[in-house]
Amino acid sequence: MITSDTEFDLKEEKTKAKKTETVEELSGALDKQTEEEKLMHSVIENDKDTVDDGKLIADSLTQGLGGFTPDLIYENLVKDYKLAEQLYGEVIVKELTGYSPDYVEKNIKIPEFKKLIKEHIEQKIRDLQKKKLLDNRGTVTDKGLLLSSLVLYVEELDHLMPKGFGEKKKKEKSIYGEKNNVSLYKKSRYRDLAIKASIKKALRRGHTKLDKQDLMMFERENKGRISIIYGLDASGSMRGEKLKTAKKAGIALCYKAIAEKNKVGLIVFGSDIKTQVAPTTDFMHILRELAEIKASNETDIQKTILRAIELFPKHETKHLILLTDAMPTRGKNPEKETLEAVSSARNHNITLSMIGINLSKEGLQLAEKMVALGNGRLYQVRNLEQMDKIILEDYYAVKSN
Repeated sequence: MITSDTEFDLKEEKTKAKKTETVEELSGALDKQTEEEKLMHSVIENDKDTVDDGKLIADSLTQGLGGFTPDLIYENLVKDYKLAEQLYGEVIVKELTGYSPDYVEKNIKIPEFKKLIKEHIEQKIRDLQKKKLLDNRGTVTDKGLLLSSLVLYVEELDHLMPKGFGEKKKKEKSIYGEKNNVSLYKKSRYRDLAIKASIKKALRRGHTKLDKQDLMMFERENKGRISIIYGLDASGSMRGEKLKTAKKAGIALCYKAIAEKNKVGLIVFGSDIKTQVAPTTDFMHILRELAEIKASNETDIQKTILRAIELFPKHETKHLILLTDAMPTRGKNPEKETLEAVSSARNHNITLSMIGINLSKEGLQLAEKMVALGNGRLYQVRNLEQMDKIILEDYYAVKSN
């Protein structure tokens, strides 16, 4: 009996231990979920401090900063303000110093003011570390990346919603495909019954009422899913506002395409492939990757196209959108190698569109050759505010084909 009780107690302890572990796991998951929800709630509710922190981190990434080092930032501002403003951008200067860029520039040589902004910079970075948006070395944390991505996401939706998503209103299409030709009756959805065709057939046969042999059905054309890869140039010339706007345009594409059950992938390129995500319906994954992009050096488009070929699934409509402000600069013969890569993509049934930002005459000529070979479209961006609309326009063009 003693042995039996002991065994029972041991079993009970194991059960309690398992329950405790399960509760702890669930608690951890809930804590993580709550943190994400808290950030999203703060951004949506337009909590000024949280949104400003998100903008600061987002700009640090698009400006290509490696991290926040208070002494170095202060030194750069004091030594050569104009150069520092180009390096950091107006948002970072304002958020770190607590003053407008114009005010900082006018007073940066005054000893008392220099002391004041040094204190502000140090305090702001300590606050970001306390909020766990930066680590002890001043590097952006996962929480900081999440916040910056949510701020970009909400800003882009606020920009698009009042104007709509740019798609012409059409009759809503059925998820089962479009009704086209008619055929003989077979067991199917009752809504696919071709009533007029069935009545005409019955009349031709001299029937006074519909018989099973008179019934005709609509044949539905099966609409395949679309996979799109957004190829984003993150070379040094894209630093700042161009890269930030390109990120937001990518968010618009992902939001719309994934909501319509299509897949979106991402390739970030400069002198090499920095980030790659195969086409997916995981919106948050793409959002985080877009937020994390930093600007770097040269542009290698050929490598991007070849990598896209590897990432695309086999049996779907495949379309690659390349966004760049310069044409390829890597390789012995960049133009020839790029066109060969486009040709290879077409052999894999991939279409290609180009979105160029202020391309040179030579760059424009190459882009025209690329889209002709890639059976896509060429768009020139002259106003950064229109970039998201242009990308969505290309998406709708692919959908309608």
